[in-house]
Parts: sequence; C-alpha cells; structure tokens
Amino acid sequence: MLFLLFCISYIRNMSDHQFCCSSYESQRSLPSVPCITSQLHLQHYYLSNIQHHCLTTLKGHTSYVSSLAFDGKFLYTGSSDKEIRLWKCNDLNSDFEFENLTNNIVVMGKGAVKSLVVLADKLFSAHQDHKIRVWKINNDGPDNQNYTRLATLPTLSDRASKLLQPKNHVQIRRHKTCTWVHHVDTVSALALSRDETLLYSVSWDRTLKIWRTSDFKCLESVTNAHDDAINAVALSDDGDVYTGSTDKKIKVWRKIPGDKNHSLVTTLEKHNSGINALAISLDGSTLYSGASDRSIVVWEKDDGGDGMAVAGALRGHTKSILCLAVVSDLVCSGSADKTIRIWRRGVDGNYSCLAVLEGHEGPVKCLAGAVDRSSRCDTSYVIYSGSLDCDIKVWQIIAPLPYGDLES
Repeated sequence: MLFLLFCISYIRNMSDHQFCCSSYESQRSLPSVPCITSQLHLQHYYLSNIQHHCLTTLKGHTSYVSSLAFDGKFLYTGSSDKEIRLWKCNDLNSDFEFENLTNNIVVMGKGAVKSLVVLADKLFSAHQDHKIRVWKINNDGPDNQNYTRLATLPTLSDRASKLLQPKNHVQIRRHKTCTWVHHVDTVSALALSRDETLLYSVSWDRTLKIWRTSDFKCLESVTNAHDDAINAVALSDDGDVYTGSTDKKIKVWRKIPGDKNHSLVTTLEKHNSGINALAISLDGSTLYSGASDRSIVVWEKDDGGDGMAVAGALRGHTKSILCLAVVSDLVCSGSADKTIRIWRRGVDGNYSCLAVLEGHEGPVKCLAGAVDRSSRCDTSYVIYSGSLDCDIKVWQIIAPLPYGDLES
C-alpha cells in the first residue's frame, strides 16, 4: 500500500515535467473558437518595427524555475529545488547583480516553490508540500536584505481553533480527515486582492482558500471548487475571482453583498484540455486563459458586466501555454515550445503578435514584467521569463504605437 501511494505521489509531482515529453502537437487547437489576430499587413508592420533583445541571462538555480515576482528593482525567483533567490538591478539596461549568497537564498525546506507574491515588507510563497509561507523582508541597508519566517499557513492558532469542533473537519481520504483550513495537496497559485487585505490560494486539492493578510487567518475555503486540480487564479478589480483547472473549466466566484462566503457566478467552458494559466487586463474587462490545447482564449465582459463572452483565440504557439502575464497593454505568453509571444490588442479589437522571443532551451514556465522606466521611450517594456532550463532571461521590448493610433 505504501508503495502504491508513493507511486501516485511521484506521478503527481512529476506533472510539471510532463509537458516536456508529451506530444502536444497531436492536440487540437480549438477549431470552434475564431482566431482574432490582425491581418497579415498589420502583423508585418509590427514585426518590422518591433525591437527586442535579451538584456541578460540570470544563472544560479540548479533546478527549473517555477515562479517569478517583480517588486520595484527586486526580482524574486522560485524553483523546484526549494529555493527563492533575490536579484537586484539598479538599471534595467545593465546586468542584474547577484546578491551576496548568504542573503540571496531563502531555503524553504520541503516542496518546490510554485508561486510568489510580494506585499510591502512581506513575501508569500506557495509550495508543493501543501504549505504557504510568509517571510519578513528585512532591509539592513540599500544593498542588503535578509529574511525571517513570520508564519506557515495555516498558522498553529488557526489549526488549534478549528481542531476541537467536528464541523470544521473535512474528509480528505477514506480514513483521514483534516480541518478545512489545510491545503492537502500542492498549493499551485497565489493572488492578492486589489486592496491587499486578502490572499487567495488554489491547490491541486481542488479548493480555493482566502486568507487575511494582516493576521494570516483563513477566512474561507471553497471545497470541491473544481472537478480536478486547480492550476491558476486571477482577481479582477471588481472583486471577481477566476480559477482555472485541469478539468478544462474556468469558474467565476463572487462575494454577493451581505453574504459571508463567495458563490459560483458562472462556469466558462471553451478549452478542450487542462487550463494552466490565467491573466486579466488592467481594466478588468478582459480575461486571458492558456491551456494545453495551444490556444489563448480571450474572454470579454458583457455590457452588464455580469457575464463573460468569448471574443476569440490567439494562436501561434506549437505546444502548451504554460504561463501568461499582462504588462501594461501587452499580453505575454510562455509555452512548452520554449518561446515567449508578445501580443497587443489593436483599436479594431484584434490582436497582433508583436514579437516571438527565442533563447530558452526548455519550456517557459513563468513570466513577469514591467514598463521600462529607465528608457526614454514610452513604449519600452522589460519582460522576465523562467524556464525548465534553470535560467531566468531578461528581455527588453520596444514596441511601436498601435497601428490605428498612427493613422489618426
């Protein structure tokens, strides 16, 4: 029995690697969803005017890079070797400096780092060992930081307060129960509410949990939120919560005024394979979902703001979409085909692929980005990408204005 459990655990823990050896070319790419990329002459305009290059490659991780978080001039990277590393850059046009080794690495102990979120002087990390850890960022000087662990979620007090009441226990296996504040499988993604008072976590245990950032108390748990592992979570400024799962569904959750807990508003179904990534436009009107079917589906809110309709799909990647990021007016997608694609919505509602970034030797697992404030150009961006090749690449993108803006 123990051997069987070990085999099951091993197979699940290897799921992040399966896209390396699976034949994604054999999967269909959503023929039922129309493509909304611009006409060829517009694509040619962008490709002939775009400037992009790799500023630097950050090396140091000995296992694949699974998560990124950018905070001002600091970049945090998490990997499957249980480490978080800190990279500092004074000038985005110069190489990143690798901090002093003793202050650069926070060793997490058990479990690969799956997601990172920075909140003021705190760093939240989600792990494969079912835990969320909270780290205090101590600034010893302008060029030095160190970390102390503030908490592991769920906290001891949170667990203790729920332990004695049977109503707080949920069954996780045939002969095992656990309090509802626990994740019981890999914590796959984290997201902060707009006012930064709440932290949302999703897990392969199919639950969505909400934590208060002030005292790390678990306020709510949505059990069986999906029929399979949840891989992604995204929050809109209006409070809607989007979760994407291996069950091929995106679910929209909302806290109705006067209600204590979130309720399911709608279920979005168009992908024909597991959903790996979600991202939301800055104005909250558009949702992007990436899946193993090689497509990015674009969902737009209807006029009333209560529903989501499919606008179309962005195609071009030849293997699974593994990560998405919205950086200002750009949509960035990373794939198991080892490339990153940069998309922008035009005034006509269609999207153009501004650039295809090539250079990683493994699937691109995570993305982050920011507007390049050090550049004199108003349309300059910096994109960070982490890969199964263990490297982090820093890219500069200088994009022309949307075609319609030039004509006007």
